[in-house]
Amino acid sequence: MAEQGKDNFRDSIGTLSEEGKRAWIFPKKPEGKWYQYRKYVSYVLLVILFTSPFLKINGHQFLMFNVLERQFNIFGQPFWPQDFYIFVIMMITGVVFVILFTVAFGRLFCGWVCPQTIFMEMVFRRIEYWIDGDRGKQIRLAKMSWTKEKILKRSLKWLIFFIISFLIANVFLAYLIGSDRLIRYVIDGPTAHWSTLISLTIFTGVFYFVFAWFREQVCIIVCPYGRLQGALLDNKSIVVAYDHKRGEKEKGRAKLKKNEDREVTGKGDCIDCYQCVNVCPTGIDIRNGTQLECINCTACIDACNTIMEAVDLPKGLIRYASEENIEKKTSFEFTPRLKGYSVVLGILISVLVGMLFLRNDVEADILRLPGQLYEHKADNMISNVYTYKLVNKTNTDIKDVSFKLLSHKGTIEIVSHENLMVPAGELVQGTLFIEVNASALSGDKDKVLIGVFSGDEQIETTRTAFLGPRSFN
Repeated sequence: MAEQGKDNFRDSIGTLSEEGKRAWIFPKKPEGKWYQYRKYVSYVLLVILFTSPFLKINGHQFLMFNVLERQFNIFGQPFWPQDFYIFVIMMITGVVFVILFTVAFGRLFCGWVCPQTIFMEMVFRRIEYWIDGDRGKQIRLAKMSWTKEKILKRSLKWLIFFIISFLIANVFLAYLIGSDRLIRYVIDGPTAHWSTLISLTIFTGVFYFVFAWFREQVCIIVCPYGRLQGALLDNKSIVVAYDHKRGEKEKGRAKLKKNEDREVTGKGDCIDCYQCVNVCPTGIDIRNGTQLECINCTACIDACNTIMEAVDLPKGLIRYASEENIEKKTSFEFTPRLKGYSVVLGILISVLVGMLFLRNDVEADILRLPGQLYEHKADNMISNVYTYKLVNKTNTDIKDVSFKLLSHKGTIEIVSHENLMVPAGELVQGTLFIEVNASALSGDKDKVLIGVFSGDEQIETTRTAFLGPRSFN
């Protein structure tokens, strides 16, 4: 790995050698209080990730994002393309939340919640530590020629990585096509669904490539969040930071000498042990300051605290702190910038909640059949033919559905449906005729208001155009 110094750390990344080739990172296995906290959070999130597609509420998958068939379930509640405006508000709210969170706490999401970090650090690297050993053993194994030991370890590790990648791909597919369909495909066998098998193989290959080879490069090169935080952070943002005031002092950092009083010598509390560098999963030296590669994973905090405790110096040389806190010893401040983002976020959340409460259980679309003119019938009645679509957004069947004219005197006749029912979470479509007396029309193109009823209860209203002859007013 290319060593980062004070002069070149802005010019290169820790995963790039001086020759411009990939420099593999072999981070030391982290241990400590923060690492334990991260493990608890990661295990909870992994359970949620793997169980959500298979949990059901009132027969609906807890989470599903079927883009191809435009079916979405969020917390067991079905959403349809007609609810796209709600998704837009959700996405805008999410972006503002990320901005607010980053301004306040930096890249904390990456180190604690991001699926890439959780799988990489809490699943694949832990398997690697179990098979290959800690940092020193991994480095020796990488330099070793292809002996029987290396072949066995590499084969076992790659096989386990592939199996886990295949499992992740199946769960990912369950989010996209639904768990029931996935289970049915598994029971039918792979040869019965070749297109799905090909998709599953591609997903498996992508996950295997990311976690077995590309690894931390995703966070450093691909993920835009590292660049985003550079534009959002300021000297008041709380990040994983090295206290250079205490670590450097007047004479800078230096190795610890026996029976040395560093207060007298003027040397900083940093003993230049490089444990914070060795444990970093992205290969940076946190002592160089905030860098886009830093994912705020806290591994360096635990490593430094362990060393400080061993040499009888105060902990917290590396800690969660802002630049202003380190320079001026000021505490966290809810700045006007944070207040502004909070107000915007509050407004968006209020709008989103209001939209969810005002969201209709039934979505009705009634449109004139293209290319069809009106028909003049007996008793001065004008008839138009329409297609209708009814979307049931609830978890229960809507029975005894009928249509009634609310704005004009007339009748509505549904073709081929006597007892119309809209099943839960499904769409029903068909044809209907609307007849209005010509004397009730105000022009050749009127807007008619139609009520959708379930029994005697009105559940939706919609408008559509009604054509008539120009001679009627």
